[in-house]
Order: sequence, then C-alpha cells, then structure tokens
Amino acid sequence: MLLRLPTSVSEAQECMAEGAVPIGGATLVWATWQRDGFPELAMSLRNLPEATAVEPEGLGAAVVLHRIDDRVPEVLRSAAGTVGTGAVRRTATVGGNLVGSSLRCLLPAALVLDARATVLGPDRAYETDLAEVMAKRHLLLGLGWRTPIASGYRKQPAEAGGPPPLVVATAVHTDGEGRHRLRIAVRDGYEVVSETAPCDAGADEALAALERTDVGALPPGARDVVREQVADILGPLAGR
Repeated sequence: MLLRLPTSVSEAQECMAEGAVPIGGATLVWATWQRDGFPELAMSLRNLPEATAVEPEGLGAAVVLHRIDDRVPEVLRSAAGTVGTGAVRRTATVGGNLVGSSLRCLLPAALVLDARATVLGPDRAYETDLAEVMAKRHLLLGLGWRTPIASGYRKQPAEAGGPPPLVVATAVHTDGEGRHRLRIAVRDGYEVVSETAPCDAGADEALAALERTDVGALPPGARDVVREQVADILGPLAGR
C-alpha cells in the first residue's frame, strides 16, 4: 500500500482523482484490510493544515481525539474524551469518527453546536451540513461553529460489548434577536435525535417544548437523563 500525505487541498484533490482511499488513524479499517487485502493507494490528511487545526470555532478532520482540548467548547471536548481507550484516542481522528464509525460519538456534540462541515469535492472544497456528510460519506476537511453560551455532555455507563451507551449533548445559543435557544441531541442506540427549544424562561420552558418533539418520544429512562442534563445546563444561566 502506498500512502500519500498531501500538504495542500490541490494535492489532496489529485490523490482523490487517482483513487486514493482516505484514512485517518485506520482504527476502523485495519482489521478489514488485514483480512481482505490493503488498498493500492491511500491518503492521510495529517499534513494538511486545513485538516489539522484545533481552534475555538473550528476543528480539522485529521485531528486525533486526544488533541481536542479546552480550545473547543466543553461538549465537544467531553465527547472526544469518552471515546474508546486512551490508545484509541491517540490514533482515531475526527473525520473517522464522524464519517467512518457507526457510533459517531462526536455527532451529538457537533449537532448541538450547529456545526457546518467543510468537505473536499473533486473540483473544490465547500461547506455543507452534517446530514449531507453522513448520507454521502464525503471526505471531511473540518468542522466550524459559533461559540455557544454554555454546553454540556453526558454519556451513561454501559457494559463492554453491549448496546451503545445513551448520550445527551446540549448547548445554549443566542439567536439574532437576543433570545436564548437550547439545542439538544440524544443518541439512543445507533439513532440520534436532535431538537431545538426556547429556554429564556428556564428548564421548564425548554422541557415542555421538547416533550412535543421526537425527544418526548424517547424511552422513559432516556427522558429522565434529558431532564437532568437540561436542568444542569440551564440552572447556572437563570437570570442572565
């Protein structure tokens, strides 16, 4: 297998045109390659500046999870810090987790940040939403978002080898008219539900609105965790 390490977007496009298989830490594909054979040409974005940035409002797709620190919002930092083991986090990348993984542990955090994705197409890099990235498995260059007022993340304990643990991610944003809006994303099993609710009047207002959405149709245990997480994030903001 020949591994290419482009240092510019144009070089990465050339690799794509040559049929290079994108890889990050290869944590999700290595065993498959050992069984079925390695690709002739692969490409890593770890030398591409656009894909390795860690900034207050941006994160590159080639960033390994253990590098995600307090430069980014708490919800994203906490999500990355609970993925796998330390060894996995030193190898797995943002892009691999979001596009290559069935669990997509970073997805709830990215959704509540209302993150936009920059992807690399055959002729240009362009911005799109996360839904398109997930559906079409684009080559992700990075994520961008606006800093929230507050954010939080909760991952319930789970047995190894069992069902995926419940995840609740939250973030509070200010809209164009100065009102506060709560964004919440819940991973229950392999499915992720994402909703938005007003929250200027506090947790009760937000929870009442969420009960009328798909969040309100979650199992009782999941709704209990949602209520706790919403109260935790909105309590400190009361009166602001």
